[in-house]
Amino acid sequence: MIHYDIPEPEISPNFTIDDIHKIREWNYERLKDATMEERKEDTRARIAPMLAEIEAARAARKTKAV
Repeated sequence: MIHYDIPEPEISPNFTIDDIHKIREWNYERLKDATMEERKEDTRARIAPMLAEIEAARAARKTKAV
């Protein structure tokens, strides 16, 4: 079971080591009771927008290079 009720941590503009600790703690608390399959699904869902952005940038670069 993924705990969706845990708010995301506030990240400082300078992104410090404390921010990394906050993110790790937040992620642990969210996923501590999740099954492996739930973890995989959550990861895939969270990275999908980033992957789409990367693909769009690659496509734009290819179009620009031609």
